[in-house]
Amino acid sequence: MPIAVQLSESLVREAKSASEGASRTLSEQIEYWARLGKASDENPDLPVPILQDILASQAEKNLNKLSKFRFG
Repeated sequence: MPIAVQLSESLVREAKSASEGASRTLSEQIEYWARLGKASDENPDLPVPILQDILASQAEKNLNKLSKFRFG
């Protein structure tokens, strides 16, 4: 459900810059930062790179981009 939210111009500029490097839309970048912040808040003992990997894995799972791993 899309809703309008007011954000500071500086945050929007930073998100726009980051979105270009990450191949995300502006909205996707802000959502990513929000999810990362939420995950960090809920898991203060985990380093940010691990949380980023977890979010990436969840996104791959949601897009059905996972492949089966064969042992041996």
